[in-house]
Amino acid sequence: MEPALTRRAARGQATSDAARRASFWLDSLAESGADPLRPRTALTANAWFDVCLIGGGLTALWTAYSLMRADPTLRVAVLEREIAGFGASGRNGGWCSALFPRSTASLERTHGREAAIAMRRAMIDTVDEVGRITAAEGIDCDFVRGGTVVFARSDAQRSAARAEVEESARYGVDRLEYWDERRVAERFDVSGADDRTPAAVYDPACARVHPAKLVRGLARAVERLGVAIFERTEVLDWSAGRVRFRALDGSGATGTVSARHVLVATEGYSPRLPRARRRILPIFSLMIATEPLPPEVWNRIGLTHGETFSDYRHLLVYGQRTADDRIAFGGRGARYHWASAVDPRFEQDDRVFAHLASTLRDLFPAVGDARITHRWGGPLGIARDWHPTVSYNPRTGVGFAGGYVGDGLSTTNLAGRTLADLVLGRTSELTALPWVQHRSPLWEPEPLRWVGANLGILGTGLADREERLTGRPSLIARAIGPLTGH
Repeated sequence: MEPALTRRAARGQATSDAARRASFWLDSLAESGADPLRPRTALTANAWFDVCLIGGGLTALWTAYSLMRADPTLRVAVLEREIAGFGASGRNGGWCSALFPRSTASLERTHGREAAIAMRRAMIDTVDEVGRITAAEGIDCDFVRGGTVVFARSDAQRSAARAEVEESARYGVDRLEYWDERRVAERFDVSGADDRTPAAVYDPACARVHPAKLVRGLARAVERLGVAIFERTEVLDWSAGRVRFRALDGSGATGTVSARHVLVATEGYSPRLPRARRRILPIFSLMIATEPLPPEVWNRIGLTHGETFSDYRHLLVYGQRTADDRIAFGGRGARYHWASAVDPRFEQDDRVFAHLASTLRDLFPAVGDARITHRWGGPLGIARDWHPTVSYNPRTGVGFAGGYVGDGLSTTNLAGRTLADLVLGRTSELTALPWVQHRSPLWEPEPLRWVGANLGILGTGLADREERLTGRPSLIARAIGPLTGH
């Protein structure tokens, strides 16, 4: 093999190895032989397309899918720095849920009751839409709609649970159920934060998925429709009608994509681009996965396939029973880094991993000394007002979608369908939703951004401690609630 080809193959293998380290989900694809995670060809010359999508995650891929289904004559390109699904789309908790970062009450205050209800309906419908499309396209992503069980493990959490059920009933869209201590005890071996059995809230609008199978399968589906995906292609900057890039395949090639429509879909990695540096704040969420647990342990825990779980603490945790009987479990708590830095070193934090392992064993004692096989993390994107957006300027042809605050696995599908309508100039129920054309304020410059973000993370942890000490709903949480979309 020629030296240049040898070096290119080595770079491709390094990319694949980095992807395997990025999450259990991606590693499991390579381990099973289902997907070697080899990078697609980089873009190495100037090119012209109707639509250029920046980023190779679910937002870009769902947008490309919707555009091509609507108009197969379009020339659509996706530019990705690593491989499709390398970011949050291939690392998340695998909740295809109707969760939205802004509460329905908050949306009602800012957009009105009808708009808030329309947003809720759209999010609930999106869960089924993802299931429908993945089935139609033959994307086997372990999609099982089992709902979410959110445990209320203290009196303060029980108050929060009842309040959520009561508030949702005012809008008549969500179908939340309050499960009392007796019902929880009949099904689950879950500990309380006090001496009582927890209560819970059940939300049926959620499916368990394997996120890497979803995003990688969707990438193949859009390629079948004619979309060009260029990996190991770093976007340096963009403007109306132009995207500057650099190939990372060792060729050193740089160039420009000319496009009528430029759509930015980089979420937590947005601060790497000059034009988006203060638009999105990257916060790292970390995860662990256990070894497969035996049937007798699952019989004690009580979670069935398809069910996801959490509790009502303020410093968020989330988990699922995977198709191969592991627990994939994650949470917040990693600090924000100066100047919105995004670096692979921040994906490993022994303190947070230890906290996640102890929290999981505290929640489900039956986990016992099960081995933790994978530890990973990555950045999620937060807008200054915690309000996601789908925005498009028909005059410049530039669009943006993101700010999902970790609730993006299903929201990306809704964003992609909506962006497609906006690009094609179609007026629809989707383009009338309240997040369309929403413009969040920019994040403050440093050091205010660093201080504020880390105080917010500290505050949620302190709110949990306050509730453990007082047994009452946290005053700290109430104070920071308006800053977190509630």
